[in-house]
Amino acid sequence: MSRLRTLAESRQRPIVTAEFPSIDGGNLDTVKAKLDPILPYVDGINATDNPAAHAHASNVAIAIALKTLGAEPIMQVVCRDKNRLAAQADIVGAALFGVVNICALTGDDVTAGDEPQARRVFDLDGPSLVKVASGLGEGHYVSGRAIKPAPDLFVGAVETPFGPPQHYRIERARIKSDAGARFLQLQIGYQPEVLETFIAGCVANGVAARTAILPSVCLTKTARALNFMNDSVAGITVPPAIRERISKASDIPEESYQLTLELARHALSIPGVAGIHIADFRHDGSFARLIEDLGLDTSAPASTAVATPASA
Repeated sequence: MSRLRTLAESRQRPIVTAEFPSIDGGNLDTVKAKLDPILPYVDGINATDNPAAHAHASNVAIAIALKTLGAEPIMQVVCRDKNRLAAQADIVGAALFGVVNICALTGDDVTAGDEPQARRVFDLDGPSLVKVASGLGEGHYVSGRAIKPAPDLFVGAVETPFGPPQHYRIERARIKSDAGARFLQLQIGYQPEVLETFIAGCVANGVAARTAILPSVCLTKTARALNFMNDSVAGITVPPAIRERISKASDIPEESYQLTLELARHALSIPGVAGIHIADFRHDGSFARLIEDLGLDTSAPASTAVATPASA
């Protein structure tokens, strides 16, 4: 059983996951150099699948590399680039190497990337891909053809709490949970009150009890990074007051760090939250600092005790 699954089911402590930087070339040493600074502080690391519609080393290759180097990969699979045959092949193929955590997502549109002439696939949407991956874990392809032995998959998804209308986002979380998602990594957000409402909705509809919800924060060090996310990344709104706070700070990198720390502390304080997902745009040791400032101990072993819904 994966460490991520054990922690998601036991809820014995907050889960920490991270986004692995994209790799454009090199070898296993290239991956190791980017992995080593964060490996001691995480329970799982996302192997992304052409994020922001830019081509990079494949999700399967990076997931296997992370596994080889001692990390627990969470392999993303996007609907934008692959039909159901390719998605199933990725998942089952990676499982041959012990990659069992799968994160299904629709994917950014090709217009977000540097090759906008690429053809969109979208044979499946996010919830459908969750259902397909869950079926693979139960031992069958979409066609019904058996997989023996079935891969012991732990399937999750992503959700954007901050896009309107919010009731639709809460309902989408329920649909994905019903399809088999047992963890949800949320889009980066800078609206704490909106996150609170989303999590409260997921508690009320039962999602938080059966699906580990992981809000995301992003380590940045410039106002430019916040402006970019606000202007160019779908689903992210950075309020003007926050951007002004950073741009007018006497020590912009430090104020940027303090903002991320505040957002992470707030997210972890919300009832129904199971942990935190971290993206690091700084790569200056702030990842380790954040984990320590949050008082998180990812060295604690994952027990197999399962929490009851009342305590989850």
